[in-house]
Amino acid sequence: MFGKLFGRGGDRPAADPHALPVPRAAKNGMYTLHALGDARVLALVEAAGSGDWPAVRAALAPFDLGRDHQVLAELADLDGVQDWIGRAVEDDKENRPTALLISGARHIAWGWEARTSARAVDVTQEQWRIFHERLRIAEEQLFEAAEARPDWITPWRRLLTSARGMSLGPAVSETRLDAALRRDPLDLETHIEWVSQLQPRWGGEPGQALAFAREAFTRAPEGHRLGCVIAMAHIEDWVESDSKDCLDRPEIQAELAQAARHSILHPAYERRPGWQQDFNVFAMALGLSAESVVAPRVFHELGGAYTPWPWKYMAQPEKMYARFRRTA
Repeated sequence: MFGKLFGRGGDRPAADPHALPVPRAAKNGMYTLHALGDARVLALVEAAGSGDWPAVRAALAPFDLGRDHQVLAELADLDGVQDWIGRAVEDDKENRPTALLISGARHIAWGWEARTSARAVDVTQEQWRIFHERLRIAEEQLFEAAEARPDWITPWRRLLTSARGMSLGPAVSETRLDAALRRDPLDLETHIEWVSQLQPRWGGEPGQALAFAREAFTRAPEGHRLGCVIAMAHIEDWVESDSKDCLDRPEIQAELAQAARHSILHPAYERRPGWQQDFNVFAMALGLSAESVVAPRVFHELGGAYTPWPWKYMAQPEKMYARFRRTA
Protein backbone atom coordinates (compact mmCIF):
# COMPACT_ATOMS: atom_id res chain seq x y z
CA MET A 1 0.00 0.00 0.00
CA PHE A 2 2.65 2.53 1.04
CA GLY A 3 4.78 1.69 -2.00
CA LYS A 4 1.91 2.54 -4.33
CA LEU A 5 0.85 5.56 -2.31
CA PHE A 6 4.30 7.15 -2.42
CA GLY A 7 5.27 5.95 -5.90
CA ARG A 8 8.08 3.61 -4.86
CA GLY A 9 6.80 0.49 -6.59
CA GLY A 10 6.82 -1.34 -3.26
CA ASP A 11 10.62 -1.53 -3.18
CA ARG A 12 12.22 -1.70 0.27
CA PRO A 13 15.87 -1.56 1.36
CA ALA A 14 17.66 -4.90 1.34
CA ALA A 15 17.55 -6.79 4.63
CA ASP A 16 20.43 -5.90 6.95
CA PRO A 17 22.24 -9.07 8.08
CA HIS A 18 23.36 -7.29 11.27
CA ALA A 19 19.94 -5.94 12.27
CA LEU A 20 18.70 -6.99 15.68
CA PRO A 21 15.27 -8.67 15.72
CA VAL A 22 12.31 -6.60 16.86
CA PRO A 23 11.57 -7.46 20.51
CA ARG A 24 8.58 -9.74 20.93
CA ALA A 25 7.40 -7.72 23.90
CA ALA A 26 6.89 -4.64 21.74
CA LYS A 27 3.82 -2.81 23.05
CA ASN A 28 1.34 -1.87 20.36
CA GLY A 29 4.09 -2.48 17.84
CA MET A 30 6.33 0.12 19.53
CA TYR A 31 9.75 -0.69 20.99
CA THR A 32 12.83 1.20 22.15
CA LEU A 33 15.79 0.79 19.83
CA HIS A 34 18.75 -0.82 21.57
CA ALA A 35 22.41 -0.71 20.49
CA LEU A 36 21.47 1.17 17.32
CA GLY A 37 19.51 -1.91 16.26
CA ASP A 38 22.77 -3.61 15.23
CA ALA A 39 24.22 -6.90 16.47
CA ARG A 40 27.79 -5.63 16.11
CA VAL A 41 27.03 -2.56 18.23
CA LEU A 42 25.35 -4.81 20.78
CA ALA A 43 28.57 -6.85 21.04
CA LEU A 44 30.48 -3.61 21.58
CA VAL A 45 28.09 -2.41 24.29
CA GLU A 46 28.21 -5.76 26.07
CA ALA A 47 32.01 -5.78 26.01
CA ALA A 48 32.11 -2.24 27.39
CA GLY A 49 29.53 -3.15 30.02
CA SER A 50 31.80 -5.89 31.31
CA GLY A 51 34.91 -3.69 31.20
CA ASP A 52 36.65 -5.95 28.70
CA TRP A 53 38.96 -3.58 26.81
CA PRO A 54 40.40 -6.19 24.39
CA ALA A 55 36.84 -7.23 23.49
CA VAL A 56 35.89 -3.56 23.01
CA ARG A 57 38.81 -3.07 20.63
CA ALA A 58 37.83 -6.16 18.66
CA ALA A 59 34.16 -5.07 18.49
CA LEU A 60 35.20 -1.63 17.20
CA ALA A 61 36.80 -3.15 14.09
CA PRO A 62 33.78 -2.55 11.77
CA PHE A 63 33.45 1.10 12.85
CA ASP A 64 35.38 4.36 12.55
CA LEU A 65 34.97 5.81 16.03
CA GLY A 66 36.64 9.02 14.97
CA ARG A 67 33.77 9.73 12.60
CA ASP A 68 30.81 7.69 13.83
CA HIS A 69 29.13 9.84 16.47
CA GLN A 70 26.32 7.38 17.10
CA VAL A 71 28.58 4.44 17.91
CA LEU A 72 30.68 6.67 20.18
CA ALA A 73 27.50 7.81 21.93
CA GLU A 74 26.66 4.21 22.80
CA LEU A 75 29.89 4.08 24.83
CA ALA A 76 29.68 7.63 26.16
CA ASP A 77 26.22 7.06 27.62
CA LEU A 78 27.04 3.69 29.18
CA ASP A 79 27.28 3.86 32.95
CA GLY A 80 30.38 2.19 34.34
CA VAL A 81 32.71 2.93 31.43
CA GLN A 82 34.37 5.60 33.58
CA ASP A 83 35.41 2.89 36.06
CA TRP A 84 37.79 1.08 33.70
CA ILE A 85 38.54 3.25 30.65
CA GLY A 86 41.29 5.13 32.53
CA ARG A 87 43.34 1.93 32.76
CA ALA A 88 43.05 1.48 28.99
CA VAL A 89 44.26 5.05 28.48
CA GLU A 90 47.36 4.42 30.61
CA ASP A 91 48.18 0.83 29.66
CA ASP A 92 47.39 0.52 25.92
CA LYS A 93 49.84 2.90 24.25
CA GLU A 94 49.03 1.65 20.75
CA ASN A 95 45.31 2.35 21.13
CA ARG A 96 45.62 5.32 23.48
CA PRO A 97 43.86 7.79 21.11
CA THR A 98 40.78 5.56 20.94
CA ALA A 99 40.73 5.09 24.71
CA LEU A 100 41.12 8.86 25.20
CA LEU A 101 38.24 9.53 22.83
CA ILE A 102 35.94 7.12 24.67
CA SER A 103 36.99 8.42 28.08
CA GLY A 104 36.61 12.07 27.07
CA ALA A 105 33.15 11.49 25.62
CA ARG A 106 32.12 9.51 28.70
CA HIS A 107 33.34 12.23 31.07
CA ILE A 108 31.14 14.80 29.32
CA ALA A 109 28.06 12.60 29.63
CA TRP A 110 29.06 11.71 33.20
CA GLY A 111 29.46 15.39 33.98
CA TRP A 112 25.98 16.17 32.78
CA GLU A 113 24.64 13.29 34.89
CA ALA A 114 26.09 15.05 37.94
CA ARG A 115 24.73 18.42 36.89
CA THR A 116 21.29 16.93 36.03
CA SER A 117 18.83 18.63 33.72
CA ALA A 118 17.75 21.08 36.40
CA ARG A 119 17.77 24.82 35.74
CA ALA A 120 21.13 26.44 36.47
CA VAL A 121 19.74 28.24 39.54
CA ASP A 122 18.67 24.89 41.01
CA VAL A 123 22.06 23.16 40.60
CA THR A 124 24.00 22.93 43.88
CA GLN A 125 27.58 24.12 44.30
CA GLU A 126 28.73 20.52 44.73
CA GLN A 127 27.00 19.50 41.51
CA TRP A 128 28.69 22.37 39.67
CA ARG A 129 32.07 21.35 41.10
CA ILE A 130 31.75 17.75 39.93
CA PHE A 131 30.34 18.87 36.57
CA HIS A 132 33.27 21.16 35.82
CA GLU A 133 35.84 18.70 37.14
CA ARG A 134 34.61 16.00 34.76
CA LEU A 135 34.42 18.41 31.84
CA ARG A 136 38.00 19.56 32.46
CA ILE A 137 39.18 15.95 32.30
CA ALA A 138 37.16 15.47 29.12
CA GLU A 139 38.73 18.53 27.50
CA GLU A 140 42.28 17.35 28.21
CA GLN A 141 41.60 13.87 26.88
CA LEU A 142 39.72 14.97 23.77
CA PHE A 143 42.41 17.48 22.81
CA GLU A 144 45.06 14.78 23.13
CA ALA A 145 42.97 12.41 21.01
CA ALA A 146 42.44 15.11 18.38
CA GLU A 147 46.14 15.88 18.27
CA ALA A 148 47.03 12.21 17.84
CA ARG A 149 44.42 11.73 15.12
CA PRO A 150 44.01 14.98 13.16
CA ASP A 151 41.50 13.36 10.77
CA TRP A 152 38.97 12.61 13.54
CA ILE A 153 35.85 14.76 13.80
CA THR A 154 34.17 13.23 16.87
CA PRO A 155 36.54 14.86 19.40
CA TRP A 156 35.69 18.31 18.02
CA ARG A 157 31.95 17.75 18.15
CA ARG A 158 32.30 16.65 21.78
CA LEU A 159 34.50 19.65 22.54
CA LEU A 160 31.65 21.85 21.34
CA THR A 161 29.47 20.29 24.04
CA SER A 162 32.05 20.78 26.78
CA ALA A 163 32.60 24.39 25.70
CA ARG A 164 28.89 25.06 26.08
CA GLY A 165 28.83 23.41 29.50
CA MET A 166 31.85 25.36 30.72
CA SER A 167 30.62 28.66 29.22
CA LEU A 168 33.89 29.18 27.35
CA GLY A 169 32.34 31.79 25.09
CA PRO A 170 31.53 32.19 21.41
CA ALA A 171 35.11 32.63 20.19
CA VAL A 172 36.19 29.25 21.58
CA SER A 173 33.03 27.53 20.36
CA GLU A 174 33.31 28.97 16.86
CA THR A 175 36.94 27.83 16.63
CA ARG A 176 35.91 24.31 17.54
CA LEU A 177 32.99 24.41 15.10
CA ASP A 178 35.38 25.42 12.32
CA ALA A 179 37.75 22.58 13.27
CA ALA A 180 34.91 20.05 13.04
CA LEU A 181 33.50 21.33 9.76
CA ARG A 182 36.95 21.43 8.15
CA ARG A 183 37.02 17.68 8.64
CA ASP A 184 33.49 17.15 7.34
CA PRO A 185 31.50 20.18 6.11
CA LEU A 186 28.29 18.11 6.06
CA ASP A 187 28.57 16.39 9.45
CA LEU A 188 25.05 16.17 10.88
CA GLU A 189 25.89 15.87 14.58
CA THR A 190 28.15 18.94 14.48
CA HIS A 191 25.39 20.96 12.82
CA ILE A 192 22.81 19.79 15.37
CA GLU A 193 25.14 20.67 18.24
CA TRP A 194 25.51 24.17 16.80
CA VAL A 195 21.74 24.49 16.37
CA SER A 196 21.49 23.91 20.13
CA GLN A 197 24.30 26.41 20.78
CA LEU A 198 22.43 29.11 18.87
CA GLN A 199 19.26 28.83 20.97
CA PRO A 200 18.32 31.81 23.17
CA ARG A 201 18.75 29.68 26.30
CA TRP A 202 22.46 29.42 25.40
CA GLY A 203 22.86 33.04 24.36
CA GLY A 204 21.70 32.92 20.75
CA GLU A 205 19.13 35.11 19.05
CA PRO A 206 15.62 33.99 17.98
CA GLY A 207 15.70 32.70 14.41
CA GLN A 208 19.49 32.37 14.33
CA ALA A 209 19.52 28.57 14.60
CA LEU A 210 16.90 28.05 11.90
CA ALA A 211 18.77 30.38 9.55
CA PHE A 212 21.96 28.38 10.15
CA ALA A 213 20.11 25.10 9.51
CA ARG A 214 18.56 26.38 6.29
CA GLU A 215 21.89 27.57 4.94
CA ALA A 216 23.47 24.20 5.74
CA PHE A 217 20.61 22.33 4.09
CA THR A 218 21.24 24.11 0.80
CA ARG A 219 24.58 22.27 0.63
CA ALA A 220 23.20 18.82 1.40
CA PRO A 221 23.23 16.33 -1.50
CA GLU A 222 20.11 14.26 -2.13
CA GLY A 223 19.85 11.41 0.33
CA HIS A 224 22.22 12.98 2.86
CA ARG A 225 21.19 12.83 6.51
CA LEU A 226 22.10 16.50 7.00
CA GLY A 227 18.45 17.19 6.12
CA CYS A 228 17.69 16.26 9.73
CA VAL A 229 19.13 19.62 10.79
CA ILE A 230 15.97 21.31 9.48
CA ALA A 231 13.75 19.07 11.58
CA MET A 232 15.94 19.56 14.66
CA ALA A 233 15.98 23.34 14.26
CA HIS A 234 12.18 23.37 14.28
CA ILE A 235 12.10 21.08 17.34
CA GLU A 236 14.45 23.48 19.13
CA ASP A 237 12.18 26.39 18.19
CA TRP A 238 9.29 24.44 19.70
CA VAL A 239 11.30 23.91 22.90
CA GLU A 240 11.96 27.65 23.14
CA SER A 241 8.39 28.68 22.32
CA ASP A 242 5.58 29.30 24.79
CA SER A 243 3.09 27.92 22.27
CA LYS A 244 2.63 24.16 21.86
CA ASP A 245 1.21 24.73 18.37
CA CYS A 246 3.98 27.00 17.09
CA LEU A 247 4.98 24.52 14.35
CA ASP A 248 1.43 23.93 13.13
CA ARG A 249 1.77 26.20 10.11
CA PRO A 250 1.51 25.29 6.40
CA GLU A 251 4.92 26.73 5.51
CA ILE A 252 6.64 24.73 8.26
CA GLN A 253 4.80 21.56 7.29
CA ALA A 254 5.91 22.05 3.67
CA GLU A 255 9.52 22.73 4.65
CA LEU A 256 9.70 19.61 6.82
CA ALA A 257 8.09 17.46 4.14
CA GLN A 258 10.52 18.72 1.52
CA ALA A 259 13.52 18.15 3.81
CA ALA A 260 12.38 14.59 4.56
CA ARG A 261 11.94 13.78 0.88
CA HIS A 262 15.39 15.24 0.13
CA SER A 263 17.12 13.29 2.89
CA ILE A 264 15.79 10.25 4.77
CA LEU A 265 13.08 9.36 2.24
CA HIS A 266 15.32 9.75 -0.81
CA PRO A 267 16.50 6.50 -2.47
CA ALA A 268 20.13 7.56 -1.96
CA TYR A 269 19.77 7.67 1.83
CA GLU A 270 22.01 5.07 3.49
CA ARG A 271 20.52 3.12 6.38
CA ARG A 272 23.52 2.76 8.64
CA PRO A 273 23.34 1.49 12.25
CA GLY A 274 21.09 3.89 14.12
CA TRP A 275 19.26 5.22 11.03
CA GLN A 276 16.08 5.03 13.08
CA GLN A 277 17.19 8.08 15.06
CA ASP A 278 17.21 10.20 11.89
CA PHE A 279 13.65 9.05 11.22
CA ASN A 280 12.65 9.78 14.83
CA VAL A 281 13.90 13.35 14.47
CA PHE A 282 11.59 13.86 11.51
CA ALA A 283 8.77 11.90 13.18
CA MET A 284 8.79 14.27 16.14
CA ALA A 285 9.03 17.45 14.04
CA LEU A 286 6.33 16.32 11.61
CA GLY A 287 4.10 15.28 14.49
CA LEU A 288 4.51 18.63 16.24
CA SER A 289 3.63 20.41 13.00
CA ALA A 290 0.55 18.20 12.42
CA GLU A 291 1.86 17.38 8.92
CA SER A 292 -0.28 14.62 7.40
CA VAL A 293 1.27 13.67 4.05
CA VAL A 294 4.86 12.62 4.75
CA ALA A 295 4.48 11.77 8.46
CA PRO A 296 2.61 8.49 7.79
CA ARG A 297 5.45 7.21 5.62
CA VAL A 298 8.10 8.16 8.18
CA PHE A 299 6.28 6.26 10.95
CA HIS A 300 5.61 3.36 8.59
CA GLU A 301 9.32 3.03 7.76
CA LEU A 302 10.18 3.11 11.46
CA GLY A 303 8.01 0.09 12.14
CA GLY A 304 7.51 1.20 15.74
CA ALA A 305 11.21 1.81 16.51
CA TYR A 306 11.50 4.55 19.14
CA THR A 307 14.72 6.34 20.06
CA PRO A 308 14.77 8.39 23.31
CA TRP A 309 16.45 11.30 21.54
CA PRO A 310 15.00 13.76 20.50
CA TRP A 311 11.73 12.81 22.25
CA LYS A 312 13.40 13.48 25.62
CA TYR A 313 12.52 17.14 25.07
CA MET A 314 8.93 16.17 25.92
CA ALA A 315 7.50 15.51 29.35
CA GLN A 316 6.05 12.12 28.29
CA PRO A 317 8.23 11.09 25.35
CA GLU A 318 7.04 7.52 24.76
CA LYS A 319 3.41 8.50 25.14
CA MET A 320 3.81 11.30 22.60
CA TYR A 321 5.60 9.02 20.14
CA ALA A 322 2.73 6.55 20.41
CA ARG A 323 0.18 9.31 19.97
CA PHE A 324 1.84 10.82 16.90
CA ARG A 325 2.32 7.34 15.42
CA ARG A 326 -1.34 6.49 16.00
CA THR A 327 -2.62 9.70 14.40
CA ALA A 328 -0.15 9.85 11.48
